[in-house]
Amino acid sequence: MPKILLVFFCFFILPSCAGLRLKLQNSSVQKPSNVALYFSVETREGLPVPGLTAESFRLYEDDRLISPFESKQTILNPEVAVIHHIVLLLDMSGSITESGSLPTLMDAAGSFAERITRKHHVAVFGFDGGAKLIPVVKFTTSHAAVQSGLKRLSHKRIKDPSTNLNGAVVESVKALEKQMSRSRQPLRFGTLVIFTDGTDRAHRVTEDSMYDVLDEASINVFVIGVGGEISVDQLAKLGRTGFVQAAEMTAISTAFDDVATLIEAAGKKFYLLSYCSPARAGTHTLTVEVETAGRTDSLETPFNADGFGPKCDPSKEPVFSVGRIRIR
Repeated sequence: MPKILLVFFCFFILPSCAGLRLKLQNSSVQKPSNVALYFSVETREGLPVPGLTAESFRLYEDDRLISPFESKQTILNPEVAVIHHIVLLLDMSGSITESGSLPTLMDAAGSFAERITRKHHVAVFGFDGGAKLIPVVKFTTSHAAVQSGLKRLSHKRIKDPSTNLNGAVVESVKALEKQMSRSRQPLRFGTLVIFTDGTDRAHRVTEDSMYDVLDEASINVFVIGVGGEISVDQLAKLGRTGFVQAAEMTAISTAFDDVATLIEAAGKKFYLLSYCSPARAGTHTLTVEVETAGRTDSLETPFNADGFGPKCDPSKEPVFSVGRIRIR
């Protein structure tokens, strides 16, 4: 069974097809006695486990179970600490603009943006053979703004029909990094979604240099490749978070939908759990355990309770260190 079909089968049809895996992303400890964790819950196959509630988790300090009533454990809205920026990068080389495929691409990109802008900040760029990106839409949560930008792009005259894919990826990473550095929220997702019908032809930036930039940036990368001129191996390597191949342009709407579904599903595996610790001093080990569909897993992290006291409100906004989060 192809990998992407296996993902959809397990996630939507058979959620318990693998064991569980909890992974801590960041933690916050602050007075009077607030402890908060941002972590993911997924199957052993890497599939998200959505829909868990505060009651789904058991908390232990030094192997002793804490009463959920005493700890007031709660799931907080992640928007208080987490933000997700997405760059949609569209191939505007001659093979797209001169083949009559542009209206199909604009429709598919518009539908993708309509779904993703509901919860994420999205920017759109195009690229051809030139050294610079073609700006389309700055980061926004407005679907209307994206649609307007795509409409303008569909009428834009392209100056260089070649394909500067490697260079466009590098410039898109720079745009993502700049935007993420301005975020108020400390926990930041950066995702690049690339559509292309070919490989790099301009040779402005080497493949090795592009991968060096991606490795240092630590962002999520999805690739949609269409047509017979693509190198499946190269694009699958570039799409380190996900790669979807469409045999022809008529299938790209489905391909964009598949990527949107993966992004939406992945976001549902993350939880921001907050509670009030009964500890009042010393260093302790916190264990978070979850059991669902007959599968169990846990994570552990130390915390220091020196100076802790009463009057804790678990809904208090956590104070996390700045960090980037990978979907996978």
